[in-house]
Amino acid sequence: MRGWILYKIPRQELGPNAYEMRRFLETAEERGIDLRVVTQEQVDLIVAGDDRKSVRLEGEIVALPDFILPRRGAGTTYFCLAVIRQLERMGVYSVNRSSSIEIVKDKLYTQQILAESKLPFAKTMLVRFPIDVRLVESVLGFPVIVKTVSGSQGRGVFLAETRRQFEDLMHLISVAASGVNVILQEFIETSFGRDLRVITVGGKAVACMQRTAPPGAFKANYSGGASVDARELTPEIQRLSTEASRIFDLDVAGVDLLFDREGFKICEVNSSPGFEGMESCHPGLSMADEIYRFVRNRLKLES
Repeated sequence: MRGWILYKIPRQELGPNAYEMRRFLETAEERGIDLRVVTQEQVDLIVAGDDRKSVRLEGEIVALPDFILPRRGAGTTYFCLAVIRQLERMGVYSVNRSSSIEIVKDKLYTQQILAESKLPFAKTMLVRFPIDVRLVESVLGFPVIVKTVSGSQGRGVFLAETRRQFEDLMHLISVAASGVNVILQEFIETSFGRDLRVITVGGKAVACMQRTAPPGAFKANYSGGASVDARELTPEIQRLSTEASRIFDLDVAGVDLLFDREGFKICEVNSSPGFEGMESCHPGLSMADEIYRFVRNRLKLES
């Protein structure tokens, strides 16, 4: 089995923080998978009649892989999407599809689809400047979560605890980053500083963990110092996570669930989930193996 993993930096520049990339590469070598790290800077895309020559690496025509594994997540650029689309049209299997990556990259669009699906989700509002603070207060109230439309690992996420803090933050955004699209989400007090992360592969919930923020913090991201603990995959957790991955047509997904008084609400869905924290609290779990097994079965290749 031969694959390309689409990432932001080349293999020789991978540092100690690139845990998932190292796991993908190590596991590929152990399983006899020919895996090549590819960056968008290495790719030339030529749309012409001869598909065989339309994707080149460093100017050279190369044999196409059996699959491509995009690992850019919220950092997926238009160029990356164009490369994935072209490879898909040439018969290369992508984990995940370009259309699904593009959808979940947009947090507002994600919430619109969740609302249509009738799944429980955090109430969300798109910011329009000048902001109508009274409307925000009546619909969402304060505290309120402020997010950029695209982002990951807790970047671009803020908590405005009071109306005054919110007004100051909106003024700063309007002056310093007027072109940034911002959404607001209801603050769910019962989930302050904690949430659940579920990873699904092939429509099946593989593992779940609880993330707990450091004392006084509200963002429960493992990369930001949150602690993690293994959690049981209850029927409700399985249903919400697998339904979320299904409606976005994601082969691999990270589904974030907020603790609500009556159960859980879906916060976000990620197309390129990190799994260092998940593996740390689930001894023996290999997410790279789970994904490679799924790809082999999808391509109908022998193990």
